[in-house]
Amino acid sequence: MRTLFSGFFLSVALLSFSQTKKDTITVISVGDVMLGTWYPSGYLPPDDGKYLLKPVEKILRNADVTFGNHEGTLFDSTGTPKQCRDSALCFAFKSPERYAQYLKKAGFDLMSVANNHSGDFGPEARERTMQILQDAGIASSGTIKKPFVILEKGGIKYGLVCFAPNYGTQSINNLKAAQKIVSYLDSLCDIVIVSFHGGAEGRTKRHVPREHEIFVGEDRGDVYGFARMVIDAGADVVFGHGPHVARAVDLYKGRFIAYSLGNFATYGRFNLKGEAGLAPIIKVFVDKDGKFLRGEIIAAKQVGEGGPVLDESGAVIDKMRQLTKEDFPESRLVIEDDGAIRKKRQVHATAHEKHRGLLRPIKR
Repeated sequence: MRTLFSGFFLSVALLSFSQTKKDTITVISVGDVMLGTWYPSGYLPPDDGKYLLKPVEKILRNADVTFGNHEGTLFDSTGTPKQCRDSALCFAFKSPERYAQYLKKAGFDLMSVANNHSGDFGPEARERTMQILQDAGIASSGTIKKPFVILEKGGIKYGLVCFAPNYGTQSINNLKAAQKIVSYLDSLCDIVIVSFHGGAEGRTKRHVPREHEIFVGEDRGDVYGFARMVIDAGADVVFGHGPHVARAVDLYKGRFIAYSLGNFATYGRFNLKGEAGLAPIIKVFVDKDGKFLRGEIIAAKQVGEGGPVLDESGAVIDKMRQLTKEDFPESRLVIEDDGAIRKKRQVHATAHEKHRGLLRPIKR
């Protein structure tokens, strides 16, 4: 099906399975995914990457839909490699097109190409990446021509719209356009998922500053304001990535926000030391209207050259709980030791109780 929106055509993927709607819907999200690059040569994983996601495959497949940010291209041609002034600070990622099949086998249903590496080999590589993902059965979006995609599964229509500050992608800084797209998608879908690639990068950029973040001269957006704006426009779940470290989570108008999910499966060319190696898997449970019910952080990490494995230490759970307390002390979310995410019980007071300084829990 093709849909006309704001003067250009958008391909809308519709994959139909069981038609029985569920009262509780589960959505899994991870951060950056780049299974290995053959530009330059020597950065493809062992066994051609076939087993890189195997340690977490059962988890990724255990949701109604699973999302990730594809940080790079799936491209077998030459393309036009981007030019870098400093090769030590600038990288170009090109994974073999066959890797899309590994992503699908691992459980991915949805992927974003709205990031600074989807254009590493020119517009043709970005378009080819989206086509290869679609051919593998993974719905993707994030370009100016295709900012959103619709996936129908289990009788539910999921809309995915993706934003970034980078050339060729749907801009995180064009708020009017973002609001219009999200609102339109909300009119078509049961659950609207928004992904953004935003915020400054690195271990010193763990916190959400509630203002525009400038990194190497680029406006990476005000992710705090952006997340709330898209929820006001109709988004149900918001997933962030870009800083390469995990950030806090929050709840706004009953909708879940994860501000950054770090590096998830990034082989060979990423610095994975310390916090950059933490790879949270977020599982969100929402009702049929998209309202948050509960969630889970499954602790994973990347080891060696990269590739996620489960982390018994739960390090990323502790880190995200600390960041959430520091950045959003007013948040209604509580993160337990085992990674469970729940809402705090609200309280209200009668006039008599207010006078006495007593509060009582609201009955559920």
